[in-house]
Amino acid sequence: MRAFIFPGQGSQAVGMGKALNDASPIARAVFQEVDDALGQHLSTLMFEGPAEELTLTANAQPAIMANAIATLRVLEQAGDVRLADKADYVAGHSLGEYTALCAAGAFDLATTALLLRRRGEAMQAAVPVGQGAMAALLGCDLATAQKIADAAAQGEVCTVANDNDPSQVVISGAKAAIDRAIEIAKDHGAKRAIALPVSAPFHCPMMQPAADVMSSALGEVKIDTPLVPVFANVTAQPVSDPDTIRRLLVEQVTGMVRWRESVLNMADAGVTHFVEFGGKVLAPMVKRIAPDVDAVSVISMDDIEALAKSF
Repeated sequence: MRAFIFPGQGSQAVGMGKALNDASPIARAVFQEVDDALGQHLSTLMFEGPAEELTLTANAQPAIMANAIATLRVLEQAGDVRLADKADYVAGHSLGEYTALCAAGAFDLATTALLLRRRGEAMQAAVPVGQGAMAALLGCDLATAQKIADAAAQGEVCTVANDNDPSQVVISGAKAAIDRAIEIAKDHGAKRAIALPVSAPFHCPMMQPAADVMSSALGEVKIDTPLVPVFANVTAQPVSDPDTIRRLLVEQVTGMVRWRESVLNMADAGVTHFVEFGGKVLAPMVKRIAPDVDAVSVISMDDIEALAKSF
């Protein structure tokens, strides 16, 4: 069994998608459709920068999605592959869940781009710059991270945002609380604590204003039943019902990304091959979570051709 997986924020980089765009009219069509939907030359920003503008949440989220979908579409059309024939599940990390839903046909491409633009803007606006922060706790499991967050909170928001793999958990919340967590992390069992270069405290209760925006935005769009089940971030379980998908995407804005559990549950369901499209972040995580499975990252035309031959 196989799962197609899609990366989240942080996997953006100037030059992303350019080689694919130059090599494939299929990729060019994806980037043009996203540009048209947003009324912005996002592809130019992806290919040429500047990095500071690409990194803005409202740009990074649709850019990462567009790059991953372009990679998948090239595989599907150039390799004569159908997702429903080659994947048993899809999943994505944070914004990657929207990419997964687009890949599986629950959203069309233009709708996905517009939703991610709205999501990025809402998440950026939810908390004034400087009031929130995030930190990665390395050499730290979920239980230890929760203890660190609880000890650092002192009445402020400080909670686990991403349970990424057995050795990396991300916390999010009020800046002062995250600063305290970084100071005490080693004393509570973490090997290292690193402040993340993010502009807002994602996946914590401080994002409730953004969740309200996304509740409204998602209520306005049609969600089709995906071609294959999607493992939802907030439940780490497969879902296919459109109304449930809509509800869980709203909960995801403030909820924990249960990536480690999602991978374990996919493996328990029989998945032996994980394919990451448009990034090289998730495949290494998968191997740390489930060492016995195969996990590959597909970014270039060479990667796509190799994958097509392996089916």
